[in-house]
Amino acid sequence: MKQLYFLITILLFTACGQKEKLTVISADDFVYNHNNKDIRLYTLENENGLICQLTNFGARVVSIYTPDKNGEFGDIVVGYGTGKEFVEKKENFFGTTIGRYGNRIGNAVFSIDSVEYQLEKNDGENHLHGGGNGFHRQVWEVENVDNSSIVFSYVSPDMEGGYPGTVSVKVKYQLTESNELKIEYFASSDKNTILNLTNHTYFNLKDAGSSEINNHLLYINADLYTPVDAGLIPTGELATVKGTPFDFREETAIGERVSASNEQLELGKGYDHNWVLNTGNDVAIVAAKVIEPESGRVMEVYTKEPGLQFYGGNFLDGTDIGKNNISYGHRSAFCLETQHFPDSPNKADFPSVVLNSGEEYYSICIYKFKTVND
Repeated sequence: MKQLYFLITILLFTACGQKEKLTVISADDFVYNHNNKDIRLYTLENENGLICQLTNFGARVVSIYTPDKNGEFGDIVVGYGTGKEFVEKKENFFGTTIGRYGNRIGNAVFSIDSVEYQLEKNDGENHLHGGGNGFHRQVWEVENVDNSSIVFSYVSPDMEGGYPGTVSVKVKYQLTESNELKIEYFASSDKNTILNLTNHTYFNLKDAGSSEINNHLLYINADLYTPVDAGLIPTGELATVKGTPFDFREETAIGERVSASNEQLELGKGYDHNWVLNTGNDVAIVAAKVIEPESGRVMEVYTKEPGLQFYGGNFLDGTDIGKNNISYGHRSAFCLETQHFPDSPNKADFPSVVLNSGEEYYSICIYKFKTVND
């Protein structure tokens, strides 16, 4: 029997002042038991009618409903509609909190305090996104939830995934009255370890994955990026974006240069690289901006992190069927992941990802939603 996802109806006011019915995922239909814990769905809403739905499975974003330039609300997030699908279907990273280490670690090995740690090789010879049983596969606790915010928590035991230290993590999502989804990460460890947390939401500002994202206009606030080798591990070089397809310092269609003759694009099968953000002080800067011309939806990304991974959905191939029975085809979604650089534990010149015992980890990412009319 075909799963019925959309059973809750919410009344919204459009820009013209008329009521509009918006159907969102049912919390009752979403529930699924995994490892003797219930996977549940939580809904946040602000006074402007924006809605964000999240689950404790992976502390992840499931849906975000925002208005287009005509005031009509629609989902802009690619993913599944039930807890069961998130557990069982192929794509593990839709919307999730990534840990302990967002992105790749070369040869799945690193050293800290002169001790070498071997991690799972789950991406060829390399380690990706905390391994096959990383934070994205855990059922997190819910500490606090109200109409506009929720806090997920998880305790990662010593040597889980090969990482030293018992690490206590909290992720707070807040849907603000400024139409921001504010994500804050807090953590501490009882041993020196490494940590690099990020969010892996797949966006399509036009139609939540029914079409390609090549016409989305992208701006990235970065003069440099980190070139990669054949395993998508940074070479250690900080290369200029000037004169390359990686220059998004002016708003440019994602698909305009994605098929250009360029070794880095060939290695990544498109964009799957880390940009070195033009930071310089301890305030959240505009790291990126995306405009979808047809809908008029705009998303800005703010962070204090030194890096931003832009992934253009190169490995989506139409075999994943998600919400509304949408088949997620090639480049039907993009990710903008605020982070420290890939393979930083093995690159002495990259910003450090060491979390010492007794220190407090903090990171922030803000996705702000607007339209071209704002």
